[in-house]
Amino acid sequence: MDTNLRRRIRAGDHDAFGDLFDACARSVYNHAYRLTGDWSSAEDIVSLTFLEAWRLRVSLDEDGGSLRPWLLGIATNVTRNTRRTARRHAAAMSRLPPGEPVGDFADEIAGRLDDAAQLALVQEALRRLRRPEREVLALCVWSGLDYGTAAEALGVPVGTVRSRLSRARKKLAKHMEPPHTAGQMKGDRTPAVRPLREGNR
Repeated sequence: MDTNLRRRIRAGDHDAFGDLFDACARSVYNHAYRLTGDWSSAEDIVSLTFLEAWRLRVSLDEDGGSLRPWLLGIATNVTRNTRRTARRHAAAMSRLPPGEPVGDFADEIAGRLDDAAQLALVQEALRRLRRPEREVLALCVWSGLDYGTAAEALGVPVGTVRSRLSRARKKLAKHMEPPHTAGQMKGDRTPAVRPLREGNR
């Protein structure tokens, strides 16, 4: 993103903001999914992120490079707020009387169990991370930001990014180790899911 685009967005140019959306929406969507593990939530976060970016456009520096780190920082904050809202909603719903029981639909999803089990393993490992560790992992490993840019997006020192990422990697390595089976040696399987890195836009 060049300086001219930043200036146009600051000035409220809808076409420039549309160009920004076209260039970065997929990256924001992927980042949101990695933080939430839910496609539907990720779609909502993309919408909220760009609404918030439009509201905050006047705070943009006119000089600078890619706006992607700025957007990912906004998406991270939107995700935090969305989770707080979801927790409040869940607490309110838990106080309501229980509804009618739902019928068993296990047979309908039996064919998807293998994929679901693998995805659950990944998601469980991610859930064991603290929120700041998940955020740094999503920005540095999956979104491909360097330490300095990730620190800027999160508003924390570079050293904090490094230490959080180191802890996250150690925890993931521990929790993603597959269970041992008879005749199988530790470490003789390769992970079925590998992170995809996105290039800087």
